[in-house]
Amino acid sequence: MDYGICSLSNVPVRSDASDKAELVTQLFFGECYQVLQKEGNWLQIQIAADNYTGWIDFKQHFPVTDDYFLEWKATSHPRSLDIVQTVSSANFVTPVLMGSTLPFFDGITLRLGHEKLLYNGRASNLSTEYRPAFLAKIANTFLKAPYVWGGKSVFGIDCSGFTQQVMGICGVALPRDAYQQVALGEEVHFVSQARTGDLAFFDNDEGRIIHVGIMLDNQQIIHAHGEVRIDQLDHYGIYNQQRKRYSHKLRLIKRLL
Repeated sequence: MDYGICSLSNVPVRSDASDKAELVTQLFFGECYQVLQKEGNWLQIQIAADNYTGWIDFKQHFPVTDDYFLEWKATSHPRSLDIVQTVSSANFVTPVLMGSTLPFFDGITLRLGHEKLLYNGRASNLSTEYRPAFLAKIANTFLKAPYVWGGKSVFGIDCSGFTQQVMGICGVALPRDAYQQVALGEEVHFVSQARTGDLAFFDNDEGRIIHVGIMLDNQQIIHAHGEVRIDQLDHYGIYNQQRKRYSHKLRLIKRLL
């Protein structure tokens, strides 16, 4: 079995073995994965953190050993808190984005396969307990990020990528898609009882979960819809003040923290 780790700022993960295929998610720097199969110049992978599968260009594959992969999976790793920062060696400098994993980071260096790299930016503290103010600050850092299907960065993100990244930085691992995330946590029965960090889920006319956002204080919700934005939530759903109408129908609210 082959394993790899993302050594670039981010790598597109596609639905099929083609540059023209749909972007389903992104690998961020420091994320490990398992190679499932090869087809031409493409590798089908399964991302270790959330078990999501898709295809990457083989030229963007950075192999690691079985032992490294197993150690990576068994260890909790800090995340980058700077919108853009760098990791460096004597030979190269690589940009990394907020939310990137910093494998085996000791406060100065991290370990990417056999390479030791320097990281000088801010990183999440794994020993710090959840704080609503910290989560709200991280979520607000994504404000105005454009909506991109399959995206996970401040330069392009979708609704479940947004919740996955923010909660991940705060120490809560989420699956990739909204319909998977809704299975976690305990239900909050009234909007008035929601608190910062709760996840609100929205469905379509067929009852399928199609959207998710993060609750803030005063029944506000921050979510990716066109851009990452803050709107008001009531028992009907999200009300878009600019358009003077509801944009999403509320299904339920879940508490994970």
